[in-house]
Amino acid sequence: MSQSSHIIIVDDEAPAREMVGDYLKMHGFTVTLCDGGKSLRGVIESNVPDLVVLDLNMPEEDGLSIIRDLKSRTNVPVIMLTATASPIDRVVGLELGADDYVAKPCELRELMARIRSVLRRSTPARAAAEAGNAKAAKDPLIRFGTKWLDLQAQALRDDEGNEHPLTASEFGLLKVFAANPKRVLSRERLLELANARDSEAFDRAVDLRIMRIRRKIEIDPTRPAVIRTIRGGGYLFSPAGEKA
Repeated sequence: MSQSSHIIIVDDEAPAREMVGDYLKMHGFTVTLCDGGKSLRGVIESNVPDLVVLDLNMPEEDGLSIIRDLKSRTNVPVIMLTATASPIDRVVGLELGADDYVAKPCELRELMARIRSVLRRSTPARAAAEAGNAKAAKDPLIRFGTKWLDLQAQALRDDEGNEHPLTASEFGLLKVFAANPKRVLSRERLLELANARDSEAFDRAVDLRIMRIRRKIEIDPTRPAVIRTIRGGGYLFSPAGEKA
């Protein structure tokens, strides 16, 4: 992770975005400030950042629709800034592919810690994708149904080598399953092993994340054979995709 990582701050309130921007610049990050979705898209067209910090509550275009649009076109990590009273927004944002969130008004040290954590998770994937060298070929690959999970690159690929977008949190779940084949894992255990920090928000999003993962790896997502639901127990990863 380069300390000069490029961060875009999106907030319609100038004092808020400038305060966050100044703090991150002080700690060596390159920062661009945007007042909404339109200016964010303008910047990204010419300069894709390493991470976006996005306020969810903006008047012209709400943050959730910006996340949806952003994730449909790029795999840039997103940290949401959310009002403390909006757990449903956090869940929807996580389901749309956001990587983390911080409540507003935010504690700047916590925000920076979250940024560094998400960058650590996302940087290896980019580095490996860009390198594409022989080393990547020797790194452990785990079969998940129709795809291969590359643990080193934090990437999901098909048999032709095409990469399929994977959020940091989806990778976290797949990594847990890869380390625990043929073991029933409760939602609580999944959260614990994946180091999810907000049990309430993530617990409600676990099923949605599994559903997204199944769409990417199962031959028939409506009849999952690779990541199976165990009634009353949780989930079980069957490497060979055996039916119960």
